[in-house]
Amino acid sequence: MNAVSLADAKARLSALVDAAEAGESVVILRHGKPAARLVPIEKPKKPLDVARLRAHQATMPMQDEDGGEFMRRFRDEERY
Repeated sequence: MNAVSLADAKARLSALVDAAEAGESVVILRHGKPAARLVPIEKPKKPLDVARLRAHQATMPMQDEDGGEFMRRFRDEERY
């Protein structure tokens, strides 16, 4: 996290915005004390394509045993 004076921030605003877009946080100081923070905005997440996920899941083979039986067998075989 960078800290710059208010005068430097005014002179280099474009560079500070570029740094924020790159994921960097910048603190702006007034008289040596933090006055503001320039941070990147969160990018919106892409919506999940449920139909594509279901199609992919349909290509996966089913397991022969349920999860509980698998964990019991795994625990008992690998115990010591």
